[in-house]
This record gives sequence, structure tokens and C-alpha cells, in this order.
Amino acid sequence: MLTHASRPLQFVNARLVCPASGRDEIGSLLVDNGVIAEVGPDVRPAARAEQVDCGGHVLAPGLIDLGAFVGEPGAEHRETLATASRAAAAGGVTAIVARPDTTPPVDAPEIVDYLTRRARDTASVRIHTLAALTKGLEGREMTEVGLLLEAGAVAFSDGPRSVASARVMRRAMIYARDFDALICHHVEDAELSAGGAMNEGELASRLGLPGRPAAAEALVLERDVRLVALTGARYHASLITCADSVAIVADAKKRGLPVTCGVSAAHLTLNENDVGEYRTFFKLAPPLRREDDRRALVQALADGVIDVVCSGHDPQDVETKRRPFAEADDGAIGVETLLSAGLRLVHGGDVTLHRLLHAMSTRPAELLRLPGGALKVGAPADLALIDLDAPFVLDAATLKSKSKNTPFDQARLQGRALRTVVAGHTVYPYA
Repeated sequence: MLTHASRPLQFVNARLVCPASGRDEIGSLLVDNGVIAEVGPDVRPAARAEQVDCGGHVLAPGLIDLGAFVGEPGAEHRETLATASRAAAAGGVTAIVARPDTTPPVDAPEIVDYLTRRARDTASVRIHTLAALTKGLEGREMTEVGLLLEAGAVAFSDGPRSVASARVMRRAMIYARDFDALICHHVEDAELSAGGAMNEGELASRLGLPGRPAAAEALVLERDVRLVALTGARYHASLITCADSVAIVADAKKRGLPVTCGVSAAHLTLNENDVGEYRTFFKLAPPLRREDDRRALVQALADGVIDVVCSGHDPQDVETKRRPFAEADDGAIGVETLLSAGLRLVHGGDVTLHRLLHAMSTRPAELLRLPGGALKVGAPADLALIDLDAPFVLDAATLKSKSKNTPFDQARLQGRALRTVVAGHTVYPYA
């Protein structure tokens, strides 16, 4: 349950990192009544405030995870709002944007309202809702965009499904444009990818596994960009995974189209070779691609072509992963490891800390028109205190998620959240 802290909270001796303004300096930050009251190098000690000595560690805006599966309603055995939010808090994530592919799907205002009330009662971080773009996620008939926005939806998506009909997608874009709503679309041609278990290529052939071609992604993305040019709608490709998609998005941006895109931390730090000897925790949707594609994604993030880094959080029951690779369900959890996995790129010199945090916090807030992602007076006190250098070996059994299907089990990671604050209230203290 989210509440404002009754007592002011002051962070001192912090490395204040604000990707929105470019701030990077040692200073203090005062939280009062759930918002940032003062921030900077000259903030004086507040007599009434609880003092937190940051020891020079990074204090940044809390992360915003765009597009995580949270289980409720209908799949509580995989994840719940409570367990997902505990995992988020442990990873420095202060807001989850929940996917609509629940049972029933989030295609009516009353379901948005239910999730809002349920999150208010059980979640320890902010929960925002992606509403379904089409009724039943079936790709045939649009949902009521205006009513869903009024109910509290922040954007529209059919979750892990692509809208196959260009006619339906064009109509949805027109309606979304008229409401200035964002469409978040999964870009993959379902027929071209049908039956595939991993990235199509030489490795899949050697392993005897059916492939999912990168062309299935690029085809849908290119179609959608043409529809954006036709309609002017705000459009976000939820997860891109290959170099061809990077080129399509870069070209769209050069043309001034309102096109943005995201990538998961797993696709930035892993490749198809990690599948190894049929390791099902590395079976993702979209699949892990070639190393050349991964490098193209990393460079696109560094260059600003990729806007958002998300977790791709998709919890699966253990029994659905203990199957032959081709039969195992797709997906991996990721909300708790989002920050630590992303910091691999910072420690490797591929991406700056500011760029990574911008893609994990500031840019999602901008796209969804949420009041976060910045260290500024009046902004919500949603914060992450981060030790960039803390080394650890990930033990899946210790993760807060209800499911444990992480590709980073036993991985050596460096950097973690020490404290997570939502509305001025500490929701995760690392001990």
C-alpha cells in the first residue's frame, strides 16, 4: 500500500544523478510530504528529518519498467501485484507499467479500475496499466480508447501479440492520435514466427530447433512506421531485438516521425549462444539474437536511437520451463535484475550511467506523461540509492518474484539498489 512518509527524509553525502537535467554532483536531497522539497549541493540539514548517509553512492530517480507481466487477474500462480512490486522495489524500480494480457484481458474500464484498487491495497510500488488495444487481444476490434484513458490507462498494447491487420492498426492509430494516446506494439509477424523456439540461424540448425527469423520483427515494424507516417499517431515498438529494426527506427526518427522503441536488459546483455545446451531459462520472446544484433542494440542505446530499457518481466511456472526446449514456455523474470544487468553495459564502457538511467527512468516517464524520472523540486520522491560497484552472484532462490525463471541465475553481477523510496516511504532497505 502506498502512503506518504509522515516524517521528512534527508539523503546526505549522495552522488546526485539526474538523467533529465544532466546533474551529477555530491549533495543532499530532502523529501517532505512525498515529494522532493530540496535538492543540490547546498541543501542545509533539516532538524526534523530522518538522515540517510549515502556514503557517496548514487541517488537517482526510481526506475520505471515499461511493460511487465504482473499476473493479476488470472495468473496469480505466476506472479501477483504484491510479489511483483516487492521484486521491483528490490531492484530500484519504483513504478511498473503492467501488461494487459491477463485473464480477463484489460480491455474494459472496470478492469483498469479493479487493478488500480487492487494495487492501492497490495502493491508497494506504483502500478500503471497498459490497456488492451483490441478487444480480447484478438486484433479484430478496437477497445474504447477514451473510456480506458478516463479509467486510468496510461497507454495501449496487445501485450505479446501483434495486430496482424494493417486496417485495424491504422484505425487504432487514428483513434489513439485523436486522444494523444501512446500505442505500445509487439512487433513480430505471428505466422512467420509460428513454431519457432529460438533465433533462426546456424545455431538453431545445429541444435535441431525451429527458428524465429528476425525478419518477422522488421516486417511488422516497417509496416507500423508507414502507418505512423499515414496517421501521425504516437507509436512505441515495445521490444526490438535486431540490427534491421534499429535501422528502421533510426530512419523513422530522422524523418521526424513520433516513433520510439524499447529493448530488454536481457537482449542487451545476452545472445543466442547463451541458450547453450537447451537452457530453457534463456528461451525468450522475442528470442535472443546473434551477437552482431546485440552489439547493434547496445550501440543504438548509446546513440539514443533506443529510448527505453525494460525488464521484459514474464514469470513462468517452474513446470512450464522443465520441458524440452521446443516445448517450454517463453519468458524470463527481470524486474529485480533490470538495474544490475543494465549496469554491465556501464562497467563495460559501452553506455554511460546517465544514458542508462535516462532509458530506465526519464524517458519512460516522458513517453507515458508520468510525473517522475527526475530529481527536481516538486517531483514525486520516487528514488533509488545505488551502489554501482557492489559485486554479487545472483541466487535465483533469493529473488522476490513468485517465479524464479531468470537467465541470470548464478551470474556475476556488479551494482545493486541499496534503498528504494516511493512517495517518500522506504519500500526496500538492502540489508
